Amino acid sequence: MLVLVAPGQGAQTPGFLTPWLELPGVAERLAAWSDITGIDLIACGTTAGADEIRDTAIAQPLLVAAALASAEVLGATPDVLAGHSVGEFATAALAGVLTPEQALGLVRERGQAMAKAAAITETGMTAVLGGAEDDVLAALAKHGLTPANINGSGQIVAGGTTEQLAALKEEPPARARLIPLSVAGAFHTAHMAPAVEQLREAAGQVEPADPKITLLSNADGAAVTGGAEVMRRLVDQVSNPVRWDACMATMAELGVTRMIELLPGGTLTGLARRGLRGVATVALKTPDDLDSARELMK
Repeated sequence: MLVLVAPGQGAQTPGFLTPWLELPGVAERLAAWSDITGIDLIACGTTAGADEIRDTAIAQPLLVAAALASAEVLGATPDVLAGHSVGEFATAALAGVLTPEQALGLVRERGQAMAKAAAITETGMTAVLGGAEDDVLAALAKHGLTPANINGSGQIVAGGTTEQLAALKEEPPARARLIPLSVAGAFHTAHMAPAVEQLREAAGQVEPADPKITLLSNADGAAVTGGAEVMRRLVDQVSNPVRWDACMATMAELGVTRMIELLPGGTLTGLARRGLRGVATVALKTPDDLDSARELMK
């Protein structure tokens, strides 16, 4: 059983799209999607610097466009789909709930709304690696932080104000390592509440279809069968924690044996190597990875 997964914000790196533009049709597709997103996706994925593509309003459309373009080149027909955070918009499109154009239009609104929300208060996110889960969650609660991403494999991402994150750094959980993340705000926390209404209004203009492929939700790892419910969850996800651990648990229950992570891959296959033992993985980073991915599809 094959699962196709799409990464979330933070996976982007300067120039990651450059080698993909040499493939037939990719540059044309990204140019057309640039008109929808209002940003030059080709420039953002090739010549833009790290600070520019860290901007939430740029990073989110760029990541979804990259995932969709690489999926089109790959040509896979997966048994299961799952996206991490904004990656859920890519997988919703691949499942047939949205068209790629609808997904990118909504992500444009999402990115802009979340960027505005992040500007209200100085917030951020820190990955907490290792430590007992109960100890980590207790430490976050003590400092008023939200477990914004529970990723499994001993990784929880804390979201909150810079002051709260500084306090956690001074008093970390036992046997845990802290890594500040290069994101512009405390995503998937109450700090993003102002963005929810803007996205809900935009989502209300879209008529979704029911998924044609098993589609897992970040909310609880469940497979969602109705298009309207997928949309509700996509909107609410902005200020709710991402439960990637639950998504991986569902993959295990379904009997997933193979995973391909769409461009820019690496993050989710890394989690799978620790949380889904025995599952074969390929991460799409450059076009050179396509042969390995297609071999895995057989």
